[in-house]
Amino acid sequence: DASAFGEPKSVEFEVPIELFTYWDTVATARETYRAKIQTYFSGETHSYDASTMSEIVGRWLEHIEAGMARAITFGSHGHGDDGTSGIPPSYFSYDVTEWELNGLKNKVGLPLANPKALTVGRFPLFLEGPTRYLKTVNKDKSAVSDMYNKVKVSGLRDEDLKMYYVSASLEGQSYDMGRMMAFSPGWLENQSIWSHMSYKYYLELIRGKLFKEFFDEMRGGGMLPFMDPVKYGRSLMECSSFLASSAFPDPSMHGRGFSARLSGSTAEFLSMWKLIFIGSNPFIVDNDGNLGFTLRPAVPAWMFQDDDKNAASPTYDEDGNVTVTFKLFAHIPVTYHNSKGTDLFDIAPNSYKVTLKDGSVENIDDGVIPSELADKIRRIWDIKSIDAYF
Repeated sequence: DASAFGEPKSVEFEVPIELFTYWDTVATARETYRAKIQTYFSGETHSYDASTMSEIVGRWLEHIEAGMARAITFGSHGHGDDGTSGIPPSYFSYDVTEWELNGLKNKVGLPLANPKALTVGRFPLFLEGPTRYLKTVNKDKSAVSDMYNKVKVSGLRDEDLKMYYVSASLEGQSYDMGRMMAFSPGWLENQSIWSHMSYKYYLELIRGKLFKEFFDEMRGGGMLPFMDPVKYGRSLMECSSFLASSAFPDPSMHGRGFSARLSGSTAEFLSMWKLIFIGSNPFIVDNDGNLGFTLRPAVPAWMFQDDDKNAASPTYDEDGNVTVTFKLFAHIPVTYHNSKGTDLFDIAPNSYKVTLKDGSVENIDDGVIPSELADKIRRIWDIKSIDAYF
């Protein structure tokens, strides 16, 4: 019963007996299951009808939601952090305050005990907390915006570099936290700029349709290729595992990238690219079961024409409209014709021109390409190019 979590406004650091019992029961069941399948599976199966599974999953979701609310109420705690930021914490510790010996011993002969009571310990903020939270509210733009604004003024923001730390300051934390405490502040897991986690965070901004904020972060130097190349110290086409942050003791290293590789940030950037140029769901099925294809990009006006002296010259169509071209599925050139020169944020084209490889042309005066042609686009090889007009 999720009511055992209590009201989020009245949490206590001593784990309530109802929640302790729940944890002990679930943990015991999990450990028993793992012990049973350590060497083999029995092969026995059980079937559940949809109604039963729906009820079970519903209870799980209730516990998850209640746990999230409780976690935010506990908050984080660290140097300059009083726990009232409203940002979801990433980690907690648990101290066993009561236990009883069970007569067993571990591999080196030390006695084992069963816990009977726990207290909760808090840690500083980590960027992973709000990033994962944003995944749960990305359909609610106001909630995404609210969390973004909280993170931006928190200890997770490296104001000098205009980026986000993997963690807030770990000053004063115990070495029980692990290896991150062995590093200098601003290096590796200790308050550096962890590219993969930062890109995960940025990805959630564009998923949550905070287009202006996303591109402000990008052009402000938070993402490649808009970082300062002198500070970064390597090609702006090359991702790094982490950057030394402004917390690092040596100022000459601030913003420098280390351990260049095809890290997870590369994969996150591809997801961002898809949302920028294609949209989240290009293939749709209508109420009658018919396939359709639609483009709903998030291309800012400056990608068509930028006043920056270092920007590439704009391209135009025969009518003088600015254009941007990308390749769909790495094969089909798609050109956006921007008649107003404005941001194209989550809007479908007014019309399409689809050119097939046999030379024929299909004109669609709608924001959705119908079934037969949509199927050809999905199969790639029949399509020579697509022009989308806004």
